[in-house]
Amino acid sequence: MELDLGAVRAFLAVVDDGRFTDAADRLDMTQQAISKRIAKLEAALGVPLLHRSRAGARPTEDGAAFLPKARALIGLADQATAMLRARHRALRIDVLAHNSAPIDIVRSFYETGDAEVDIVVSRGTGSRWTALSDGSIDAAFGRVTAPLPSRIRQVPAALEPIPVLVGHQHRLAERRQVPMADLAGSTAWMPGNTPGSEWADYYRHLSAEFGIHIDASGPVFGRDYMMEKIGASPDLITFGNKTQFPGHPDVVQIALTDPTPAYPWSLMWHEANRHPSLPRFIAHAQHHYRPRTQWLPTPDRPHFAVSRRAGFTV
Repeated sequence: MELDLGAVRAFLAVVDDGRFTDAADRLDMTQQAISKRIAKLEAALGVPLLHRSRAGARPTEDGAAFLPKARALIGLADQATAMLRARHRALRIDVLAHNSAPIDIVRSFYETGDAEVDIVVSRGTGSRWTALSDGSIDAAFGRVTAPLPSRIRQVPAALEPIPVLVGHQHRLAERRQVPMADLAGSTAWMPGNTPGSEWADYYRHLSAEFGIHIDASGPVFGRDYMMEKIGASPDLITFGNKTQFPGHPDVVQIALTDPTPAYPWSLMWHEANRHPSLPRFIAHAQHHYRPRTQWLPTPDRPHFAVSRRAGFTV
């Protein structure tokens, strides 16, 4: 005997909604079609599954016994369908932001022609772990500073050097590179440092290490407003680069040295994810990762190779 999954789905809809009319609306079918499917299922099983009355419908004793198996059957069918669809859709990758190192990794992978990709820019909103676990995204970039949830895996992906931006009136504006010690006592205005975000935590460690005050006050009115304020100030600085803040002639970018601070990007995924392009993307990210001698906050060091000098990756 072969069960009709459509008939099983109709049975579950009637049980859940309590009425044939409501079940028909949910499944976008006529009430007559729902009735025919359930009658066919009852005939195949040889028992009545529902008590029908003007008040609605409820499971018979046999219907109640069949109910958990029916739910499991439809659940497995839905999982199998979702799995096959997932294998043929684009690889969904959360890059966190459009103007950071992960976008270059994703672009170079896409240009190999190995797979289609769908870029997600979460800006850290929502739960990354939930999205990786339920398959809403296949891979995610971000900073890892704590033990990962069960079955979430991670590899180092990039160490993105962080320069500083200053206005032409700033005392450092004529220099092409500056040792970190020369920034001691400076105020870095960063209104986008959302409290509790992984990047705000990074700059908290940088502030403590090098004596730089991070001012996250004020709403974010946009990049132009921020650059106008930096460009007009003889004192303020901000961390970032001209890719993130393009087209502002009054703002100059200066490389930081001794040491160069780097933002540590990890690539994360769920080990149960079976998207056929995911292993190739992980391998691509690992192949392009280049350890460098740069400064990292203490919580990041276990996830990256560390030299004998505390705080520097190799």
